[in-house]
Amino acid sequence: MIQVSMGLIGVGTMGGALALNIAENGTDVALWNLDLLDIDALIASAGPLAQKLKKSDSIKAMVQAMPQPRAIILLVPAGTPVDQTIDNLIPLLSSGDTIIDGGNSDFRDTVARCRRVEAAGLAYLGIGISGGAEGARHGPSIMVGGTEASYAIVEPVLQAIAANFEGDPCVARLGPDGAGHFVKTVHNGIEYAEMQMLAEVYGLLRDGEGRSGSEIAPVFRRWSRGPLESYLVDITAEVLAAKDPETGEEMVDMIVDQAGQKGTGRWTVIEAIRMGQSASIIEAAVGARVLSSHKLTRQIAAPLLVPAGIDPIAKVSEQDMESALVTGRVLGYAQGFRILEAAAVEFEWDLDYARIAEVWRAGCIIRSAMLDDIAMAFRTDLPRGRLILADHFIKVLTQNVGGLRRVVAAAVLQGLPVPALSSALSWFDTIRQARGTTDLIQAQRDFFGAHSFKRIDMDGDHHGPWMRKDG
Repeated sequence: MIQVSMGLIGVGTMGGALALNIAENGTDVALWNLDLLDIDALIASAGPLAQKLKKSDSIKAMVQAMPQPRAIILLVPAGTPVDQTIDNLIPLLSSGDTIIDGGNSDFRDTVARCRRVEAAGLAYLGIGISGGAEGARHGPSIMVGGTEASYAIVEPVLQAIAANFEGDPCVARLGPDGAGHFVKTVHNGIEYAEMQMLAEVYGLLRDGEGRSGSEIAPVFRRWSRGPLESYLVDITAEVLAAKDPETGEEMVDMIVDQAGQKGTGRWTVIEAIRMGQSASIIEAAVGARVLSSHKLTRQIAAPLLVPAGIDPIAKVSEQDMESALVTGRVLGYAQGFRILEAAAVEFEWDLDYARIAEVWRAGCIIRSAMLDDIAMAFRTDLPRGRLILADHFIKVLTQNVGGLRRVVAAAVLQGLPVPALSSALSWFDTIRQARGTTDLIQAQRDFFGAHSFKRIDMDGDHHGPWMRKDG
């Protein structure tokens, strides 16, 4: 087996954590960073692992100090910094060396970079790394895109540092060039949806029932031991129970309600629309973050846009809220995997959806008990072609969607926003309609644009009687 030497450029929070993970699993790591003091700080804090971390004063010095074949991980900001680093590396590397982009790059950029680097006689991998700094340090979920030969060289190192689920490393080569980054993008889109739905239920408990964070925390803690078992539910309970060390108040109440985003959720929606797929739950989550940034407008609007028809006594049970979140999670995953299926056709990727679900079972942000069921559904080839039509998920949805319906109805009556949960319900109700209402839309399109339509009783394209003009 070829043993590759590892380098890492970009010793920020993620880069430093990953470097320690690699070192702890037995591989020396050559390091370079724009600010060399960050490397000094990392080494100083590394304890016995410090001897496996090798500081370099320049990219050139780092490459020259590494025996071949070399694999250099880039954990620099997405976009231009990645391209600039690649430009600096190409003339320094040799055939058999590999450049690995471990950041949140747009998969279309990864496809282009892969071609450019391979044209220079080098290998290129785009890998999605999920799990945050904690995952990077102790075991992330890793989604790899690139050639089989390129992956084979670094596979032992990536398997060693990846999260582990019952003996199975949560890392896999999922396809060529941009496949790994695309899967990571969709992962993040699902993450946006899940976080938003959890926030919406928190809002119902806080604003609809007047509960404090510390009173809500046990509810999420209890849910985390049931069908909602997942990392995000676990940390939600922990966050809600936390106290601010500065004031003694509940920590969540001291945080400004403006959510940040780095673009991956938006990319998921954009790519879904490009491929003609619905990502309505993810889109609602992205939109909610955008609206959260309009803090001043919301503060001005609060006393002015007083809602009519509010029913303050419209309540739902905690069981209904749990069911709503279970249903929303199933539908969020279903939208995400449908986007992956469309991408596989669009880009001619042979994606293994069961394996993707398995890679997400540990280390990543959206890890949950439900992923085992999703993997099993894909392993049985989904005879009806859709995740929501697998026997297991038909049962889950029919048992829980009533709770989602009651939660959305109560939120509407109370004037409380639940954009992701209501989008999930609308998507569910739309996809179960054997006959929808777009027959009218086709008639309207034909009326004003002569676009034609299909008839239910004969083949071909047709126009309505409104197209017939007298004289």
